Amino acid sequence: MKKYDLVIIGGGPAGLAAAISAKESGIDDLLVLERDRVPGGILNQCIHNGFGLHTFNEELTGPEYALRFIDKAEKLGIEIMTDTMVMDVKSGLVTAMNRRDGMFEIETKAIILAMGCRERPRGALSIPGYRPAGIFSAGTAQHLVNIEGVMPGKRVVILGSGDIGLIMARRMTLEGAKVLAVAEIMPYSGGLKRNIVQCLDDFDIPLLLSHTVVNIEGKKRLSAVTIAEVDKNMKPIAGTEKRYECDTLLLSVGLLPENELSKSAGIKLSPLHKGPVVNDDLETSVPGIFACGNVLHVHDLVDFVSEEAGRAGKNAASYIKNGQKNVSRIIPVKAKGTVRYTVPEFVRPEAMEDKITIRFRTGSVIKNGVLRVSAGDKLILSRKKNIFTPGEMEQVIIKKEDIPSEARDISVEIVEA
Repeated sequence: MKKYDLVIIGGGPAGLAAAISAKESGIDDLLVLERDRVPGGILNQCIHNGFGLHTFNEELTGPEYALRFIDKAEKLGIEIMTDTMVMDVKSGLVTAMNRRDGMFEIETKAIILAMGCRERPRGALSIPGYRPAGIFSAGTAQHLVNIEGVMPGKRVVILGSGDIGLIMARRMTLEGAKVLAVAEIMPYSGGLKRNIVQCLDDFDIPLLLSHTVVNIEGKKRLSAVTIAEVDKNMKPIAGTEKRYECDTLLLSVGLLPENELSKSAGIKLSPLHKGPVVNDDLETSVPGIFACGNVLHVHDLVDFVSEEAGRAGKNAASYIKNGQKNVSRIIPVKAKGTVRYTVPEFVRPEAMEDKITIRFRTGSVIKNGVLRVSAGDKLILSRKKNIFTPGEMEQVIIKKEDIPSEARDISVEIVEA
């Protein structure tokens, strides 16, 4: 059996940042496990720019951003085991396999989960029709075009306005395909505003809000799709159908934390953001197992993934050195009104750092809203914003000193001004 002080599962942006942070915090005996043949994760296929503005104060492509962390990890002597699949996680024990070692176990003092997220499949959508060739998730299409050099098709319809779908609308257009439309079942886009402008508006690609695909044609190869408008109950409205002849349908219908290992470890998962429930140290319900990045909750920007993972690495290092923190008070962070969830879900005022970041998403579009954060009956933060949207993750920083000793919860809500 192999033994390490810390095992990090995932060698993408979260795993690399966590490893670097833990190493810089004094943990030398650590291992990163990555199932792909090279580290970097999903960034390796994200050849567009827009990464690194917060972390490096410059605009980088995905591979460039990943390389910064890969190079730093190599300089620090961090061991990264690639082509290795983790099969099971338990408190203090990781089971993995690869071609060289077969199945093996690793005994460890702490674990950081950094497996990222996956795309929601077509099967979850219940679209009627056959299962012809030509239907891809947006991420699969991105891999085909950017890594394999293969075009999925020439006439494209995209269902869902997540960021990957928006980016692939531009990418397919630049490679010579005709993107006929992007259909979104919600009355608002699920992507960042900048991606709507740069990927759709700049290329005159129509965004059809409150629309969805109601039929698929073709047996061997996709030949057409029918798109219809939906009502407030998400039901297609008769008479609004429009047929689009196409050979490709890309699905950008949401991302889900990759949490099969979290489930096997017995970690409590949030029914809202689908990732582990964590405290202010990003520690899960299983002591010594931490989570960060998109396996915890889906982020908009990789810069925030790296920042969050850095905290997880630092906190895991503290756990290894000092053990579990003694706390006398654990108070919940509650999402109120249109706020769907918060991360973390719990804070420990006596044990937390001087300030912590709380991230959250709203469930609807709110114009001229006011963000209010309260600790018990005390309002500790109020901030106005022109618009809050579900496609953009929000965050607030609260100070330890602002939480009254009598507070029994912290609430986060958005109200109309």
